[in-house]
Amino acid sequence: MKLLISIDDTDNLESQGTGELAEAIALIIAKNAWGVRSRVSRHQLLVHPDIPYTSHNSSMCFAAELLDEYYPQMLKTVQAYLENYSAAGSDPGLCIVNIEKLVNARKLVEYGNRAKREILDKDSAYSLAAELGIHLSEHGGTGDGIIGALAGAGLRLSGNDGRFRGKLQVGDQGECVSAGYIMDKAGLDGVSDVGGYCLEADEAVFLGDFVKAVLLQGKCVLLVEELEEPVSNCRWKTAGKQRLKRY
Repeated sequence: MKLLISIDDTDNLESQGTGELAEAIALIIAKNAWGVRSRVSRHQLLVHPDIPYTSHNSSMCFAAELLDEYYPQMLKTVQAYLENYSAAGSDPGLCIVNIEKLVNARKLVEYGNRAKREILDKDSAYSLAAELGIHLSEHGGTGDGIIGALAGAGLRLSGNDGRFRGKLQVGDQGECVSAGYIMDKAGLDGVSDVGGYCLEADEAVFLGDFVKAVLLQGKCVLLVEELEEPVSNCRWKTAGKQRLKRY
């Protein structure tokens, strides 16, 4: 089965972040040989005074492919992990989407996009999850994290939202390296500009100080921008923080 596993609201200002918890859960799946996991992506939701959040109001999601027989054990383990390792005062929520059995993908994607613009509530989250056959569960506090968890799964499913955790280690700041080298070194699907142009392997990229991959057209890619004036043999530069904030 092909799954999306999303969590939200597991931390406080002193604890490890939700991204670290998501990474640990993904690692548990891999170490137990229950299946194959993907990179963890971060999805920015609405920042509003009426929405409680720790720092940025973002949820975390990753994809996993499991044999059906391992699902019950995986679910029980993940739920226990959230309950044991989520921070004091947090309101953790868990969402698991079986993509192959998802009734209406469009509705889930729409919910994710709404969470970037609107204040949503738990009732609407539970209602949609029941309608679409999605697992949604609370694991402490108010359980409000189910809202962001469901939204994170929808945004990941959209294929065009989210930054992947961690900076890419592909060279030093100010260095020019080829797109092909970046893809091989970081295990990316491509190097692309915002318009969808995919760089050829021999095209050079100037590395800035914030080298991160994003989810674009369903792929893990390094986002680049065209330089106004080429630097050395580089026509492209890695996208800056302001551009990446859109993902």
